[in-house]
Amino acid sequence: MPFDHNDHYHRLLLRHLPKEGREESREVGRRALDIGCGTGRFARRLAARGYEVDALDPSAEVIAEAKAIAEAEAIGKSEPIGGGPRYRRADVTATDLPEGHYDVITCLASLHHMPFATVTRLRAALAPGGALLVLGCYAGRTRRDLVAVPANAAARAVVHVSDRLRGAARPPLQPPVRRPDMSLTDIRTEAARLLPGSEVRQLLFWRYLLTYDNSA
Repeated sequence: MPFDHNDHYHRLLLRHLPKEGREESREVGRRALDIGCGTGRFARRLAARGYEVDALDPSAEVIAEAKAIAEAEAIGKSEPIGGGPRYRRADVTATDLPEGHYDVITCLASLHHMPFATVTRLRAALAPGGALLVLGCYAGRTRRDLVAVPANAAARAVVHVSDRLRGAARPPLQPPVRRPDMSLTDIRTEAARLLPGSEVRQLLFWRYLLTYDNSA
């Protein structure tokens, strides 16, 4: 049943984007980096907001599908909205990132595939006033997760029935999945140490939202 926990929080992430007023005086457009972009759904939403998006993923297969989806969506348009993301196969832990370059860096359900300390490299790549937004996964169970079990089942059922009624095509290719190994407590401890001033908020569906504002 194709209910996607990460897609469910796209609107929440978009509400945490830096205010456009900070960038109005720039000669170039606002820049975004989407890490672990998968087939590019959130990267395309950033592009639709006017960002110049670099979308990275270590899987050649999912990058190929992201490009194919973008090409299919661009048919009939004079040009992709916002210029379209620039998809590239890359491992962010082994890739040089331009310092102080990005107005927003997003990381959806991919940080647990790499050392948590990678957030310090991402912080260095943020422009002044930029934001780091991590929709992450944590290990273990909390009391709040008990609520997520029936909510998850209900959401999956609704999506499944809706797709059957619409005759929806197959869901897009999914990137490799890895179980997280850090608890929510560990994540909060490390975030406070590595990203002073950051906030970690627990969400439903075994997710958390880490926000960091590079206003210093």
